[in-house]
Amino acid sequence: MSTDRRVGVWLVGGRGSVATTALTGAAAVAAGLTEPTGMVTMRPPFTEAGMPELGDLVFGGHDVVETPLALRAAKLVDDGVLPHGLPNALGAAIEAAESEQRPGITGHEARTEPRPALGRIVSDLSSFKTRHDLQRLVVVNVSSTEAPVEPHPAHQDPALLMDALDRGLGVLPPSALYALAAIEVGAAFVDFTPSVGARLPAIEALAEAHEVPVAGSDGKTGETFMKSVLAPALGTRNLKVRSWAGYNILGGGDGAALADPERAQSKLDSKGKLLEDILGYPVEAPIRIEDVKDMGEWKTAWDHIVFEGFMGVRMKLQFTWEGCDSTLAAPLLLDLIRLMGLALERGERGPMSSLAFFFKDPVGTSEHALHTQYDMLERWVLQRVVA
Repeated sequence: MSTDRRVGVWLVGGRGSVATTALTGAAAVAAGLTEPTGMVTMRPPFTEAGMPELGDLVFGGHDVVETPLALRAAKLVDDGVLPHGLPNALGAAIEAAESEQRPGITGHEARTEPRPALGRIVSDLSSFKTRHDLQRLVVVNVSSTEAPVEPHPAHQDPALLMDALDRGLGVLPPSALYALAAIEVGAAFVDFTPSVGARLPAIEALAEAHEVPVAGSDGKTGETFMKSVLAPALGTRNLKVRSWAGYNILGGGDGAALADPERAQSKLDSKGKLLEDILGYPVEAPIRIEDVKDMGEWKTAWDHIVFEGFMGVRMKLQFTWEGCDSTLAAPLLLDLIRLMGLALERGERGPMSSLAFFFKDPVGTSEHALHTQYDMLERWVLQRVVA
């Protein structure tokens, strides 16, 4: 086992709000300037598992925007996401991460020049590992949500997929090219978005063959987190859910991206999966997402639930969730980085169903009840600690 505890972290969307909050937060916790509130892996019993420390993370990334991390961090201070004075106190860490930002792959490049685009990502990841002498690398997609991918026969078979790319066929969106590049360089891959990422049979097979873990999809930060708690509670009480309507308003980059109906469909598909899986029967569950630019980095979700009790009497439950998406997402992102660093050390490969706790649409399992997902996570993390 390697004695080098450092882990490289490559964030796709590396200058975005979530990425900036995560890397700033990691440096702040490591420096003792803030508490690791919201990080699951920082509470017992996970603290005994020997995961990489936050101070051992080395950050870099790709992004299609050119706004420097320092300016993004300053804007997040103005928006109430980062505490005043914190980015200045952590200027060296932010500048180090900024020095490792590279131009991202565009959708146009993925469609028209897939093989050169893949090669550029592989080159950037390999150079990053070499510069910092890193044995372990975790690639995390926190970029804007993509539209659902159009099915293609090449998605089913690794040989067909690589042949299609060699022939210049744009069969993969950027998220999947990043996943493929990560696998090629022996890195773990996490998709914190509802984009396709590694969720294709051909790419999952390549992850198995290259002996690297992949995880996703779509970080469970707010409304769906509450669904995964409340739906099992109603189910165990044998109360029949008749309908569950959700209305979401949000701003920032995520709100702008989801204003595109095609890209919003990926998010709607991800958010809508869990109710039937938890309850075991179909539920009328419309979801709406609206871009309200004035919301900035904040979002509000309102849910209206109609359920049926004894002798068919109908009752209602409503809740409102208001939060800052970057603040909710960043600690989970750091959890996943630490967990995937551990997975690499343990030689895990392929889809990581044990990390379902963190995702709306988890790979390798249809389990959505939060308490059961937590048990799955705990068993995996502690399996060798107990042994």
